[in-house]
Amino acid sequence: MSAEAAQDSNIYSFAPPKVSNMIAVASGKGGVGKTFISGTLAHALSKEGKRVLLFDGDLGLANVDVQLGLMPEHDLGSVIAGYAKLEDAICRYGAEGEALLSPPPPGSFDILAGKSGSGALTSLSAGQLRMISKALSALARAYDIVIVDLPAGIDPAVTQLSQICRSAFVVLTDEPTSLTDAYAYIKVIARNDPQADFQVIVNQADSKPEGEKTFQSLAQACETFLDVSLKHIGTVRRDKKVKEAIRHQMPILKRHPDAAAGEDLEAIAKKVSI
Repeated sequence: MSAEAAQDSNIYSFAPPKVSNMIAVASGKGGVGKTFISGTLAHALSKEGKRVLLFDGDLGLANVDVQLGLMPEHDLGSVIAGYAKLEDAICRYGAEGEALLSPPPPGSFDILAGKSGSGALTSLSAGQLRMISKALSALARAYDIVIVDLPAGIDPAVTQLSQICRSAFVVLTDEPTSLTDAYAYIKVIARNDPQADFQVIVNQADSKPEGEKTFQSLAQACETFLDVSLKHIGTVRRDKKVKEAIRHQMPILKRHPDAAAGEDLEAIAKKVSI
């Protein structure tokens, strides 16, 4: 086995220190609204006066910037290629053109965009992933909270970024594949980090009681087979205004301030203690 291969094989055993103001948003499965959840939470927290950074950790299917109608000069791909430092790839939503060193006005937040159309993140070496993790941990000192929008799946990049976050917000729907993939994500992370804090967001639920039923299905399986306890931080109701806001590349809290899904995510944001 080559030295590089041996380094990659040990990525799961690497246990970096957790960063107290970093939260991972994970799903295990794509298509459950993870990026919408991440962006809306960032917006809601910024409206409360928090200084927020939203990190799009998905190089292959990155779309945070697309959903918000931004065109960043640099992105995570530029950082990995060595063209820019991590802090150089930050852009700001809600106060575009304003100097990033100045305090952001309420409702604006910083974004570190991924790079859509590239699978590079999944093929990075353990050393490269650790470099990104360390740089992001250092960058977090300038913010009240950093939200890490993780790639779907359970590859080493997901594991590495999850390990530095104080909590993982696991997003799922009531679809069986979403439940099984969320379970798989929790199983992998808990195996390497027995003290991991998992908080579940049920998205696209027909009602709050239905969301609770979906949560209980996952919670019982994790308790029985993994000896892992989950917390239900909230349910986001199914809302046609979500697609409409995404289509117009605007946060739902700006496009439709009275939307049910936005109201639910604002309630979840209030539970996020720093």
